[in-house]
Amino acid sequence: MHPAVELHATHDVTDVPSIVRGAVKLGLIEALTVLLFSLASRFLSGPVETIVLAILLLAGIAAVYLLPGLWTSARTIEGIAGAAGIGLAATVAFLLIDAAVLQNIGTYTNRWYAIGGGSNWWYHPVWWIVGTFIPWMGAWVLACQTARRGRPSAAGAFGLALLCTVVAGGLGIVIGIPGAGVGIGTFGVAFIPGAALATVVSLLGTRRG
Repeated sequence: MHPAVELHATHDVTDVPSIVRGAVKLGLIEALTVLLFSLASRFLSGPVETIVLAILLLAGIAAVYLLPGLWTSARTIEGIAGAAGIGLAATVAFLLIDAAVLQNIGTYTNRWYAIGGGSNWWYHPVWWIVGTFIPWMGAWVLACQTARRGRPSAAGAFGLALLCTVVAGGLGIVIGIPGAGVGIGTFGVAFIPGAALATVVSLLGTRRG
């Protein structure tokens, strides 16, 4: 009994308090990233704006992709699912901040909100889906790394995801997906299939016991 309890405390940390703490922290990170992104969009221009927005986008994506899986120490499906749970709950925390604060202080135009005709029921579900999917994929990659090497590599996992994102984005441009082009927007959207592709690559390279 003791070894099993000790292993559970080290890997696949999915107790409710840990999930809640992780969700609150990630939700605050998401809110801060969106706020900084909106301020940079409003007050900067030209190459400086592009560079700052790119840095913020990379930092935000890295946090959402990596932190839940690292916090749960994902090794099996339990930790992977826990990371997805943190991602989902974090979107709820963010969207509460978004609806109560960010939409009302006039810092950003909130294009998702406008696309939906002024309804939160358009882009909030989109945020829930993406905010759950990305941590889920990240945790899969981290778990695969742990299975192969005994420990995860955040840099390696994110590097693989970025490479796959470039491939997915380049393919979108080549086949002529509407709106696809060399830019921050295309990169952000392409990270979703890129994260999925990175997971497939990691699973193919993992021996199953």
